[in-house]
Amino acid sequence: MIKKVAIIGAGCSGLTAIKCCLDEGLEPVCFEKSSDIGGLWRFTESVDECRPSLYKSVVTNTSKEMMCYTDFPMPDDFPAYLHNSKVLEYLRLYAKRFNLLKYIQYQTEVCSVTKCSDFPSTGRWDIVTLTNGAQKNYIFDALLICNGHHSKHYLPLDSFPGIEKFKGHYIHSRFYKDSTYYQGKTVLVVGIGNSAGDIAVEISTTAKQVYVSTRRGSWVLSRISKGGLPIDMMLSTRFFTWIRNSLPSTFAARLNENMMNTWFDHANYGLEPLDRAQLKEPMVNDFLPSCILCGTVKIKPQIKAFTESSVIFEDDTVVENMDEVIFATGYTPSFPFLKDPKIIDDINGFLYKQVFPTHIEKPTLAFLGFVHPLGAILPVAELQARWATRIFKGIAHLPTVARMEDYIKKSMEFKTKWFAATRNQKLQSYFIDYMDEVAVEIDVRPNIMQLLLKDPLLAWTVCFGPSTPYQYRLNGPGMWSGAKKAISSQWERTVNPTRTRLVNKSPESGLNLKTLLSLCVLLVAILFGMYCINGISWS
Repeated sequence: MIKKVAIIGAGCSGLTAIKCCLDEGLEPVCFEKSSDIGGLWRFTESVDECRPSLYKSVVTNTSKEMMCYTDFPMPDDFPAYLHNSKVLEYLRLYAKRFNLLKYIQYQTEVCSVTKCSDFPSTGRWDIVTLTNGAQKNYIFDALLICNGHHSKHYLPLDSFPGIEKFKGHYIHSRFYKDSTYYQGKTVLVVGIGNSAGDIAVEISTTAKQVYVSTRRGSWVLSRISKGGLPIDMMLSTRFFTWIRNSLPSTFAARLNENMMNTWFDHANYGLEPLDRAQLKEPMVNDFLPSCILCGTVKIKPQIKAFTESSVIFEDDTVVENMDEVIFATGYTPSFPFLKDPKIIDDINGFLYKQVFPTHIEKPTLAFLGFVHPLGAILPVAELQARWATRIFKGIAHLPTVARMEDYIKKSMEFKTKWFAATRNQKLQSYFIDYMDEVAVEIDVRPNIMQLLLKDPLLAWTVCFGPSTPYQYRLNGPGMWSGAKKAISSQWERTVNPTRTRLVNKSPESGLNLKTLLSLCVLLVAILFGMYCINGISWS
């Protein structure tokens, strides 16, 4: 019988893992290498080995209503998008509310994780830790790995001919903290992800000139959508997901392209993706187009070669007197404490729904947060933890190895169809699709047809409104009585923090066009039934 569960890491995944263990009557012990909680979201001036690092100005790309835990809305006075210090404050509030801190052992490094000698029958794990120079051995019934995938940076210098001759200074973006050092310098940022965009914009306020080199290009979104509302709350809806999954991929890609170009023409700014037919993760950046328009940031193609003081690009243009290069080239998963080659093979290959290795004898090991959803990680990791702890307890069960491998094959076919081919392609997933794929395992996927019969207004909100995490507390195990209220008040919590100057506005009267359209759409939803709501899944 599983009782004691080890948790590696006290970041956003580790904290919710502790809570989910407690919810299921398990006994968690969380090992945290540093002296505090927060993981990636705790800013430090130094860059510590094997620990995530972020720059001082980081602001979330997902809004607070989309990134909170499923039964703990963020405070009303928190802004829609959060500075990293606010995310850490939220994690502290969460830990305090559910009394999680007492289960954490700080400044404790996990040195090795191996199967116990009786593993085939018990599924237990032998864990060796190091605290203040002293080693200690533990035996645990199950293990949750929550150290994320942003601790080991990826810097393929062999892909950049001549870099060894370059006399300027270069770093990986993991080591970037603020723009002070770059004042008056000519700077090249390599990459086109969110970090690359943020860093380029920030440095452009003090640098002489900033260049951004991209091989593939990227769509760029503003955080602000129609009416000033958060873009992710407007786009992350069940109905929109159903539409996207129902359309032919080429037609869906064309619609996506038209939508992305409504803000500005990406081709004119040198940002249009190389493969417009694939819907890879867009960059979320409110300022990059303006910087390009003002000339403080210039977009360049892939690097052909470095010289001692210049950079040659594939279009044979040359930038002379380059001072600094920042490689925003991403991260590579790292689990140095795992000593079993078969588990490593599963990680390098595929995990079942990015959580469970498929080739161990007992399902007593799970990975949380080892996924890259096109959305927030906090509610994803929580749902994974709810699933894993119920598997550990024996309430939920994994399918056969053959069925898991069939799922993995189909999911990779889906990802190849929709996403650009990247190093970590297997980690990418659509937010709602992935959440539902995990939720169905523990019967907490929202049941829209039942809601239509019991509460049509709530059903409409769940189907056509933002797919906020509270939806996964409306039914099934772990149902939360506050979920309906949290859903009905989500727009108030979003807009109220911006209303710092009250403006008189004439109230609309009567049954307006928007209300009529909403009622018509609800009728369509009833007629379409479950097919319309649930869409097409991989399994």
